[in-house]
Amino acid sequence: MPPYKEQGIVLRSVKLGEADKIVTILTQGSGKVRAVAKGLRKTTSRFGGRLEPFTHVNLMLYRGRGALDTVTQVEIVAAHRRIRDDLRLFAAAETMVETVDKVAEEHERNVPLVVLLLHGLRALDAAPNEPASVAESFWLKLLSLSGFHPALTACAVCGSPEVGLWSAGLGGAVCGSCADASAGRVSAEALALLAALAGTDLSLVGRGDPPDPRWSTEARGMLVGFTEYHLERRMRSVPMLVRTSR
Repeated sequence: MPPYKEQGIVLRSVKLGEADKIVTILTQGSGKVRAVAKGLRKTTSRFGGRLEPFTHVNLMLYRGRGALDTVTQVEIVAAHRRIRDDLRLFAAAETMVETVDKVAEEHERNVPLVVLLLHGLRALDAAPNEPASVAESFWLKLLSLSGFHPALTACAVCGSPEVGLWSAGLGGAVCGSCADASAGRVSAEALALLAALAGTDLSLVGRGDPPDPRWSTEARGMLVGFTEYHLERRMRSVPMLVRTSR
């Protein structure tokens, strides 16, 4: 098979054998691609640090006969090195790439998802005051992109503005008449915080004064539960995000 060129973002890598790694890359044209980078762990590797997670790269690959392609050339477009040097930025970026990895389908083109992730990583690389808020805003935008945007200002069932309960299964905020047994109380402040995160450009999120911890903790718990429910995936990176957030 002839080689092909791609541009994408490295999501993660795992060791293979003594010197190789399998890298997972979200590409613009081919969707999520899993590929072998031979000799990547050797000190003499021609790839160097070019296939680190969060890195935006140009690639040359060969299509494999099985599930894995092979990386033959790599050129860095943006290293996003600041993210890897700051634990709070790293924790936020890790939650973002983990979510994307769970949502993206192998070899299924999804340009809006690539663009969203790039915007999220650039926002973090600019070192906002509240990296966790960027991750939460990113989740809300990803949920919208996936067709699961939660109701935040009106009842998910009947559209009533009188909401005071939250149910992931029913679609978010609900009124007392439409609530089921799974619904729990939610504060107006937490709903307002999520609505603000959903409606604000990623480049502007986390740059002002930090939100009240009472509402941010409540909003994060609601959002994580909603995301895990609708994506049917457990978010392993959330505890690190919680530990590193103020």
